[in-house]
Amino acid sequence: MQYYYIITFGCQANVADSERIASKLNALGYRIAKEEKNADLIVINACSVRQSAMNRVYGKIRNLKNERIILAGCILEKDKKKLSTKYQNIEFWHPDEYFDLTPIYSDNASANIPIMTGCNNFCTYCAVPYTRGRKRSRPAENIIKDVKTALKKGIREIWLLGQNVNSYKDKNINFAKLLRMINNIPGNFWIRFTSPHPKDFSDDLIKAMKECGKFSHYINLPLQSGDNNILKKMNRPYTAAHYKKLTKKIRKAMPDIAISTDIIVGFPSETRKQFENTVKVFKEIKFDMAYLSEYSPRPKTNAMRFMEDNVPHKEKELRKKILNDVLIKTALEKNKKLVGKTLIILNNRTSGNKLVLRSLASKCKKQGFLTVKITKATPWHLEGKLL
Repeated sequence: MQYYYIITFGCQANVADSERIASKLNALGYRIAKEEKNADLIVINACSVRQSAMNRVYGKIRNLKNERIILAGCILEKDKKKLSTKYQNIEFWHPDEYFDLTPIYSDNASANIPIMTGCNNFCTYCAVPYTRGRKRSRPAENIIKDVKTALKKGIREIWLLGQNVNSYKDKNINFAKLLRMINNIPGNFWIRFTSPHPKDFSDDLIKAMKECGKFSHYINLPLQSGDNNILKKMNRPYTAAHYKKLTKKIRKAMPDIAISTDIIVGFPSETRKQFENTVKVFKEIKFDMAYLSEYSPRPKTNAMRFMEDNVPHKEKELRKKILNDVLIKTALEKNKKLVGKTLIILNNRTSGNKLVLRSLASKCKKQGFLTVKITKATPWHLEGKLL
């Protein structure tokens, strides 16, 4: 009997990939090792979104001895060539090889279900189209099957995943219709999704989110920049005004919804004035959470090919800190409004994806949905009393 061990870098999509890779390896006769040292085969599921993530992959490979290695996930051709030249024991697996397999879930509380992969948007900073290819949507019937399988295992949190999740299309089934179909599956569970694109966020989708009782009231809606010229250079086909109007629509339909976002600071040629436009939008919208990153040049992208990475690292760090300071205030303001309220939590989080005190985590996993009265708020988590 041969054993494998999977190391996952990156986002939820990579976690979902690893669960499907495990399924493929089991079908080939391998079994999972409890510890890396006991494995005959090491699988590294890589992420190329930022160079720092790939640096960790390179570091891990250097520390391995003679083990057979499979490198999967988001990998640029330049990294494949470099690694295959230096190491003879590496095999590469593309996401298409395991994308539609039935997973072996690594978490008995939450299921990451990819509904599509790849992307057609070609944002100028993003390597996804070069690592995962063009957009491909899974058949709706396969997705429904995955959801039902997860529910039978006792999982109560369903994450629908895609690089541009709300551009999903299978024949006459768009994302709003798919959401309704999943909502109609019997059972007590929550539906979450990530990551949507503002340009594809239709009124019908907002209506579906409002009408679907199992949709948890949280979304991550990437803004990336609050300056229209920078958005244009990023190939993000919307304006700051469009984004603000969209968030108002969403909040009008679901007043209790929590909205987080993604921001890139220090994009090539971003001036301090342009950054201040982002700060202004950031303050106006008052996000519940935000994922802030410094611009990182990625091979083959238009930003790296045609634009100079001319914002100094220290300036990027400063801009990130400025936004984080704003976030601390707005997140605390939002969370304080929940003190005294009675909320349902699942997997240690509220419907709005707000972290509840970790001491409740074990009870959450054992008991599923729990009722909690919120007693304290910080910018990053809530504390509560079980009822």
